[in-house]
Amino acid sequence: MDDKTPVTPPLSEAEAHEHLAQQRQRAGQLAQALRLELQKALIGQPNAIDDVLTALIAGGHVLLEGVPGLGKTLLVRALARCFGGDFARIQFTPDLMPSDVTGHAVYDLPSEQFKWRKGPVFTHLLLADEINRAPARTQAALLEAMQERQVTLEGRALPIAQPFMVLATQNPIEQEGTYPLPEAELDRFMLKVHMDYPDADQELNMVRQVTRSPRADMLEVQPLRALLQPRDVQVMQRIASELPLDEQLLDYALRLSRATRSWPGLAIGAGPRASIALVRCARARALLRGGQAVTADDVKGCALAVLRHRVRLSAELDMDGVSVEYVLRQLLDQTAAPRL
Repeated sequence: MDDKTPVTPPLSEAEAHEHLAQQRQRAGQLAQALRLELQKALIGQPNAIDDVLTALIAGGHVLLEGVPGLGKTLLVRALARCFGGDFARIQFTPDLMPSDVTGHAVYDLPSEQFKWRKGPVFTHLLLADEINRAPARTQAALLEAMQERQVTLEGRALPIAQPFMVLATQNPIEQEGTYPLPEAELDRFMLKVHMDYPDADQELNMVRQVTRSPRADMLEVQPLRALLQPRDVQVMQRIASELPLDEQLLDYALRLSRATRSWPGLAIGAGPRASIALVRCARARALLRGGQAVTADDVKGCALAVLRHRVRLSAELDMDGVSVEYVLRQLLDQTAAPRL
C-alpha cells in the first residue's frame, strides 16, 4: 500500500450504532413513502397494502384473494409502477401450459444446439392473475421458481434475477371455473391476504375519483412515481433481516406456529416454514412502521396472513360454518405475548 494512501479510521461502537440507526431510518422512510404512493391508486385497502409491502421487504410471495372488483390486480400494477425492476403478467386460464410460464428449450438446426426461450417468470415482479383458474400442473410450474429462485429447463438450472416476487390473485374457491391450489404451492406463499369490501366512506371516495378518470372503471397508475430500484429492495431486505429480535419474541413466534398443530378445531397445523415467515414478516413490519427493533405487535400483526392458508379446519367446524379466521383469532388471543 502506498504510504500516502489515506486510511479511514474504523468507526467507534457508538458511531457504528448511529450509522446503523440512520440506515434503518432511511429504509423505513422509503417503505412509508412507497405505502403512501400505493394508497393514491388503491383506496380502501390499507391493510392489504401493508401486507404486500411486508412481503416485499421480507422477500416472500403473496396470494391475494377477494371477489372481483376490489383492486387485486390494480394493487400489483401500482406496485410495479413504483418498482423500477422488470414486471411481467400471466393471465391464468384453463388451457395455460407449464411452458407458458417457465419457457422451453428449442432445438436450433443451423447451430445444432438448444436455445432457451425464457418465459415470463424470468422477471423481478410477477403478477399471476387468477391463478386458481389454471389446473394444478400449470400452477405447479411456479413452485421451483418461488422456492429456489431458478427454473430448470432441459436439465439446466437457469437463475432468476433478484429480487423476485410473485403476487398471485385468486377469486374465492366457491366461484365457478376455479381449481384449488395444491398445499405444497400454498405453503410457498409467505402471506395470504384477504381483500374485503371497503367501508361506505372509502367506497364513496373511490367512486368519486374513478369517475373522474378517463379509464372506464379503474384509477390510473401512470401518475405514480417510481420510488425505488431492485437494488433498493435488496438493501431494504438486508436491513430488515438484521433488525434486533429478542429471544422472547422468537419464542413467541414459534409458540404461535406450533400451537396450530394441536389447537382444538384445526385438523392440520402450520409447518416450520410458517415459523420462519412469522419472524421475517415481523422484522419487515417493524421496518415499515419505522421501528428500530421488533415488538410483539409486529409478530401478532402479521400472524393471520402467515397462518390462514397453512392450516385446515376440522370437518366438524367446517360443517358448522366456522371460519379459519375465527379459530386463529382465538388462538392469538389466548397465546400470551411477552412483555418487553
